[in-house]
Amino acid sequence: MSEELFSQRTTTCGSLTKADDGARVILNGWVHRNRNHGSVHFINLRDRYGITQVVVDDDADEELEAAANSLKLEFCIAVTGVVRKRPAEMVNPEMKTGEIEVKAEKIEILSTCPALPFQIDDGLKTKEDLRLKYRYLDLRSQGMQKRLKLRHDFILSIRNYLSARDFLEIETPTMIKSTPEGARDFLVPSRHYPGKFYALPQSPQLYKQILMVGGMDKYFQIARCYRDEDARGDRQLEFTQLDLEMSFVKRDDVLSLMEGLFGHVFKEVMDYDLPATFRRLTYADAMNTYGSDKPDLRFGVEIKDVADLAAKSSFSTFKEIIGKGGFVKAVCAPHSETVDFSRKYITSLEDAAKVYGAHGLAWMKVGENKSLSGGVSKFFEGMEDEVIERMGAAEGDMILLVAHQDWKRCCTSLSAVRNKLGKDLNLIRKGFEFCWIIDFPLFEYNEEGGFWEAAHHMFSMPQQEYLDTLESDPGRVLGDLYDLVLNGYEVASGSIRIHDVELQKRIFRICNFDDETAEQRFGFLLNAFRYSPPPHGGIAPGIDRMVMIMAEETSIHEVIAFPKNTAAVSPMDDSPSEVDQKQLDELHLIVKYPEKP
Repeated sequence: MSEELFSQRTTTCGSLTKADDGARVILNGWVHRNRNHGSVHFINLRDRYGITQVVVDDDADEELEAAANSLKLEFCIAVTGVVRKRPAEMVNPEMKTGEIEVKAEKIEILSTCPALPFQIDDGLKTKEDLRLKYRYLDLRSQGMQKRLKLRHDFILSIRNYLSARDFLEIETPTMIKSTPEGARDFLVPSRHYPGKFYALPQSPQLYKQILMVGGMDKYFQIARCYRDEDARGDRQLEFTQLDLEMSFVKRDDVLSLMEGLFGHVFKEVMDYDLPATFRRLTYADAMNTYGSDKPDLRFGVEIKDVADLAAKSSFSTFKEIIGKGGFVKAVCAPHSETVDFSRKYITSLEDAAKVYGAHGLAWMKVGENKSLSGGVSKFFEGMEDEVIERMGAAEGDMILLVAHQDWKRCCTSLSAVRNKLGKDLNLIRKGFEFCWIIDFPLFEYNEEGGFWEAAHHMFSMPQQEYLDTLESDPGRVLGDLYDLVLNGYEVASGSIRIHDVELQKRIFRICNFDDETAEQRFGFLLNAFRYSPPPHGGIAPGIDRMVMIMAEETSIHEVIAFPKNTAAVSPMDDSPSEVDQKQLDELHLIVKYPEKP
C-alpha cells in the first residue's frame, strides 16, 4: 500500500473514554489480540499509549469481514469506526479504555509480518538474547514502553530542576585524549594521523573541571560514557550518567543539591515522598555495621563486633585469629515461619560468605530461656546471656559468625550473608532508601603492583587534616569523597576536587605517576590549574542504574533501548563486527588475531 493513502489516526489507542461515545475515529496500531467468535471479531489494537478493543459486528460487509479474517498478530493496521460504550457487564476495569469499544467500519492493512519469534506480552519468560535479537519487537511490549517512558520523565525532570537553578547544560567531547587511570579506554584510530588515537570518555571528569576554570560555575550534562570492561546486570560498556559540577562549594552544598533534586524528581515522576535529608554513614561505620559501602537500609540485620566475646570463648580457631590481630563479627538471623534454619540452609549461607573470602561460617541457635545450641555453642558455655544480649537475639533466632585476619573480608563476607537473609526471609521493605557514604579512604594499596592508587580517582581533595601526612602515611588519608546509595546500589559518586596544581602533582606521585608521566597524560589539566582555578566539586549519578531501581528491575538492560548482552554483544545488529580491508588500510591498521591454543 502506498504510504500516502493510509487513513491517518485521529486519536491514540489509549485515549478513548465513554465521553467519546458516538464519535467517529481512526486508530493506527498493531494487532495485539484477534478473537474470532464466529460472526463477531474482537481485535485488541495496541500502540504506545494503550489498547483499544475493536469489534467487527455480524452486520459487517464482505470486505470488512475478509479484512478481519486475514489479520494476524502484530499486523500494522488502520481502523475507521465509531466509539460506543460497552454494556455494564462487559466493562474491563483492567484496561484504560475498558469502558468503550470501537465498532469497525473499515480495516486497512498497512503492513504484515511473519510468525513471531515470541509473544509480545509482559510476563512471558522469553530468553534475553532472543529479546535482544528482535529488540524492535520487544520494544513494543507495554513493559518496555513503560520503562522507557519512565526514563524519559526522569531525565526531563532533572533537566527542568537544574535549569531552574541556573545550571547550564554543556556538551563535552566524545573523542578525547586517552588518559587511562581506571578501566580500559575504547580507542578510535585517526585516519589523518597514523598511529594516533582518540579515546571515548570514561567520564567527562577533566573537562567538567576545566569548565569550572572557565567560569561556568554550574554545569550539568546527560553524558554518554564508555568503559572497556566486563558487562554485567547493572553495568554496560556504554552508559549514561548525570554529570554535574559546581564552583565555590563544599561537600554539604553538593549533598544538599542532590537531596533536593531527587526529592523533586521522585515526587514528580513516581509520586513518592523522600525525606528532606538522607541518612549519612561514614565508610568505616557502613562497613562495620552492614559489611558494605553500599548497604541496603530497607532491612536491619546489623553486623556486631564480637571479638571480645570470642576471645573469652574456648573456641581455639577464634582465639588464634584474634591473637594475631584478626576480627570476629556476627549477625543475627531472625526467626522465620517460612525458612527452616536447617543444616542445608546454613551451608547455603556459608557458600555465600566464602565467595567474599570467609574460610567458614560458625553458627548457633537461640532456644528457650536464653539457651544456645548447635554449631559452636558449646564453646560459649556460661556466656549465653552476654552473647544473646550483644546480638539482640530472641528465641528461634540464629547467630552467624565469621572470623578473619582481614577486616574488609570479614565485613564483606558477612554482608553477603546479610543480603541473602534479607531476600530469603522477606525482610526487605518496599520503597526507596537513600543514604550517603562519606569519609572514604583516599588511597588503596595495589598488592599486585606494589603501589598506592586512588580509591575513587586522582582528582579528589584529601581532607584538610591529612595534607601534611599524604606521603608518609597514605593508608590513613581520608578524602573529601561521597557516594550516594539507593536500595543497596551505588548510584552516584562524587568529591570536592583538587584545584591546586602542586597538590595535584603530589597525588599523582603517590599514585605512581612521576612528574613527566603526569605532564604527558594530564598536562592540559595541570596547565589549566595554573590559571586561578576556583574551588569546585561535583557528582555523577548513574541514569541507567537509578531508573532500573525505580522500575523495580534487576538489570539495566530493561531500561535501555538497545543494550549489549552480558557478553558485550548486540544480537540484533551483530556488533562488534569485522570491517573490510579497505577501512583498515585507510586507518593504517593491521589486525593481529590471538593465537589458537
